[in-house]
Amino acid sequence: MDQTQQKALNALEPYILLSKSANSPRAAADLVTQATSAPNTFVFAELLQTPNIQALQTASKEYAPYLTLLHIFAWGTWSDYTETTNLPKLSNVQEQKLRQLTLLSLPTSPTTLTYAHLLSELSLSTTRALEDLVISSIYAGLLTAKLDTLSQRVDVSSVAPLRDLRPGSVPRMVSVLEDWDTRCVSVLGEIEGQVREIRRKAQQQRKRETEHEKAVAKKMGENEDGKGKLGKRGGGEEADEMDIDESGRKLRAKRGGGNFLGGLGRRLGGGN
Repeated sequence: MDQTQQKALNALEPYILLSKSANSPRAAADLVTQATSAPNTFVFAELLQTPNIQALQTASKEYAPYLTLLHIFAWGTWSDYTETTNLPKLSNVQEQKLRQLTLLSLPTSPTTLTYAHLLSELSLSTTRALEDLVISSIYAGLLTAKLDTLSQRVDVSSVAPLRDLRPGSVPRMVSVLEDWDTRCVSVLGEIEGQVREIRRKAQQQRKRETEHEKAVAKKMGENEDGKGKLGKRGGGEEADEMDIDESGRKLRAKRGGGNFLGGLGRRLGGGN
C-alpha cells in the first residue's frame, strides 16, 4: 500500500471508532465535520460504510446533507460542491482540503491543467492562490508536479491513490482497462512482426556475406593454382636450355650470365 494512503487511513481510524457512538443525526453530522477537517484525512470510504453515518440518509433536512457532503469529499470535486444546493458551509480548512482532493481528480489531460482551467474549476481568484494550493498539495504528498509559470500550466507526473471509487465507476474502469489491454496486445503484435522482419533480413544478409566469402576464397584458390603451374612450366624450360659451341658440341648452361659466359670462355679457349 502507498505510504500516503496508509497515513490517510490511519488518520481516519479514530473517526471510524467514534462513529459507533454517534447514535444521533447531530452526532453523526458533527463527526463528518470533524473527519473532513482533520489533518491527513483524505479517504472516507470506510467512514461512509458505518451504520450511523449511513443513517443520515433518513435524517431530517438539517442533517441529511452531511452525508452528501461526505460523498463529495470521498469522490467528488469542488464543482460538485458548488453545484449542489443546501450543503453545509465549509470552513477554510475544509475548502482547502476539498480543493486539494479536486486536484487529484483533474489531471486527466494537459488541457485540464492550465492555470485558466484550474482557476475556474477551483473557484480561485488569483494565480498566486492557485500556486499556493499546488505547492501545499505537493508538500502534503498528494501529487508530484511542477509549476510552469511561463506556459501557465501545472505539469503533474503522479498523484497519490487517495480518491475513493464513485459508485458505478468499476464497470467503466474495467472497460477502460480492457480497451488498454487490447491496444497493448495490438502494439505487441506489431513489435513482434517487426522483430521477425529484422531477423529475416539479418539472416539474408549473413547468407549473402557467407556466399561472397566463399566466392572470394574460391577465386583466390584458383589464382594460387595458376601461379603454381606457371612456375613449374618455367623451371622445365630452364632445365632444357642448351648452348652449342663452334665445334657443334652441346653445352648445358644455367641461367645467370656470369657462370654461362665464364664456362663458354674456358671452352672456347681450350679449343684454340
